[in-house]
Amino acid sequence: MEKNNIYNFYNTIGWKQHKNITKDSDLFEDHRKNSQEYVKKCRQRINKYIPIKGDHILDFASGPIQYKEYLEYSKNFKFRHCVDFSKEAISLAKKKLKKRGKYYCEDFLKIHFKKNFFDCIISLHTIYHIDKSKQKKTIEKLIEIAKPGAPIIIVYSNPNCLIKNLIKIVKIFLFNKNKNFLYFHTFPNSWWFQFNKFGNIQIHPWRSFSSQHQKLLFPDNFIGKTLFRILFFLEDRFKKFFSKYFQYNIIIITKNLVS
Repeated sequence: MEKNNIYNFYNTIGWKQHKNITKDSDLFEDHRKNSQEYVKKCRQRINKYIPIKGDHILDFASGPIQYKEYLEYSKNFKFRHCVDFSKEAISLAKKKLKKRGKYYCEDFLKIHFKKNFFDCIISLHTIYHIDKSKQKKTIEKLIEIAKPGAPIIIVYSNPNCLIKNLIKIVKIFLFNKNKNFLYFHTFPNSWWFQFNKFGNIQIHPWRSFSSQHQKLLFPDNFIGKTLFRILFFLEDRFKKFFSKYFQYNIIIITKNLVS
């Protein structure tokens, strides 16, 4: 990723902890009781697309692997390769993975990985923080280093988000200002299909709203918890609709068997 405000944030306060919660999580996650079941189940959605077993899984911009559900992604792999430009993140990841981890604290595009090497690649909330001029090149490298038939699983934000468009129409400012201080650029869903020459492209919903919007729309009580359960059911039932009009998607690129 670029050595810009993203780099500065995650090499200073981003991964600092207070009461077992990092600054990143405090700013960008919904920790209310009503949302915990929903948030956990959304994180576990990634497991549907991860191979049952393998030798090497790459976690691009791993951070400190800060949630239990994130740690589960590599449970059936011999090694989890963590790439992150934050020394603090890599240090915390080492404490969790120990000898089952391989660690790279540098610019992903400058790291030499073998072609057709990884059994699976995951990248959560990372690609849209990369300079827009380098996102395509980054995806192409991820594809290059994945094994034929391996999935590349990316959580990405959808610019065609319904709630954002509604906010623009009614001219109500609902965004948390802290959200805007980090570099952020998203391409529409259609952008991903330029990679279909390398493999099969699937887009599925991950979570419908940002944490800031969740806090505004879902009360922190039994009603809110019930609404989250309904939302999760609807996301799974109407995948095309939610992936087209809501906030976060899972992009799965399954590399061609012949590369």
